[in-house]
Amino acid sequence: MADESKLLAAIDRNERERVQVAINEYKGKSYLDIRIFYTTDNGDTWRPTQKGVTIYPEDGHLETLRDAVDEAIKEFTAIE
Repeated sequence: MADESKLLAAIDRNERERVQVAINEYKGKSYLDIRIFYTTDNGDTWRPTQKGVTIYPEDGHLETLRDAVDEAIKEFTAIE
């Protein structure tokens, strides 16, 4: 990747907002970006907000996030 983005998921919050999960690269360093995007033209164009989280895989935080999501899935599955 050369300072580009690979969209992994887009989760609609409402008609004007969505959470996008993407792998991005900046200056040769890859990271996971979880960010809220908004639209003003009925979804033709999505723009990022400042609200989001950047996770660098080499910090070990990616595994922590995975474990937390796995635990949340177990918890919510047990409730149903």
